Amino acid sequence: MRKVVITGLGLVSPLGCDESLFWQRIVSGQSGIRRIQQFDVTSYPCQIAGEVVEFNLDAFMPKKDQRRSDPYSHYAIGAAKMAIACSGLDMSHEDPCRAGVIVGSGIGGLQTLQTQHTILKEKGPSRCSPYMILQMISNMAAGLIAIEYQFKGPNFSVVSACATAAHAIGEALRTIQHGDADIMVAGGSDASVCELGFAGFCALKALSTRNDEPQKASRPFDLNRDGFVMSEGAGILVLEELEHARQRGAPVYCELSGYGATCDAFHETAPSADGEGAARSMQLAMAESQTNPAGVDYINAHGTSTSLNDKCETLSIKKAFGAEQAHKVMISSTKSMTGHLLGAAGGVEAAICALAIKHGVVPATINYETPDPDCDLDYVPNTAREKKISVALSNSLGFGGHNATLAFRAI
Repeated sequence: MRKVVITGLGLVSPLGCDESLFWQRIVSGQSGIRRIQQFDVTSYPCQIAGEVVEFNLDAFMPKKDQRRSDPYSHYAIGAAKMAIACSGLDMSHEDPCRAGVIVGSGIGGLQTLQTQHTILKEKGPSRCSPYMILQMISNMAAGLIAIEYQFKGPNFSVVSACATAAHAIGEALRTIQHGDADIMVAGGSDASVCELGFAGFCALKALSTRNDEPQKASRPFDLNRDGFVMSEGAGILVLEELEHARQRGAPVYCELSGYGATCDAFHETAPSADGEGAARSMQLAMAESQTNPAGVDYINAHGTSTSLNDKCETLSIKKAFGAEQAHKVMISSTKSMTGHLLGAAGGVEAAICALAIKHGVVPATINYETPDPDCDLDYVPNTAREKKISVALSNSLGFGGHNATLAFRAI
């Protein structure tokens, strides 16, 4: 089987858009959550989010193109350009038919939908933008990245709610393994921090209402968690076949060594109470990575800070690893700092795993104050740890029962 490595990564997040600064903030346990500034939240029960505030779109896209695309595509293109620059990839020396893109979005152009619906109701159908459909559809980010770089290999979008980016990266891994490409740009993007998106998630009663303490609101595995914190951004990786990367002298973060994908087939929003689906996803990723539970040093948990998710994910880790080994592995939810980037979460968290392996640091779960008897594993509370990491897993679990696990190996 062809080996696949990560040679570039790009991030657009509430903790910044520069790799070095982002990692510094993750290691120091900084929160990117604040009171929402983009719209009036007075009438909303949840008034906090992880907004992107340091993204300079002009550095990545001409003004005329900005008006023709949704913010979710803006974030994806920015992160992709950063990842490709990081990788040192020069397409003038590559076969464009051997390079592809799999970038997904959990919701797509939600801000466009909201804006254009208002125009429709107030001004009539003739005033709707001719670009509306192109802005809304969730495959457009992948298409725009390919157009920018003339990638003519496999290109499509994955949509699996909060597992979107992890599935996109996993499918990109498969594409290279099976010989259909040598280079794949993969990940996810979402820009759902808008009135419509917030109204929907508030109606689900899924969001934290700790409005007076935004930076303490996301508290995965803590007894007093009260819901997740919605965020926005993008996480994009450049994946390459190992020998291809070596031949061009590319920087290598780590190997992407395994992928597991399963479904709970249980409920639209609630995870399966027995944790079987997520456990099997981890087992599949470990098997492909040719490791056993004792060989895994770190798990970047889905860890949303909701009551059911954190309890069920803890149970799934125990099932996948065995009760004894589950208590030995280091687990953290970096959503405690970034909030939940929905379809982009798995991309950002895959990048965090690559950086953790590169720097030998396990990020903390911040805001962990009161242990929950149902969540009794090592969640690396509040302070990052210096630790050599040989193998790491990243879990992404989405509404609809979608489970995806990625495995990373030091190289």
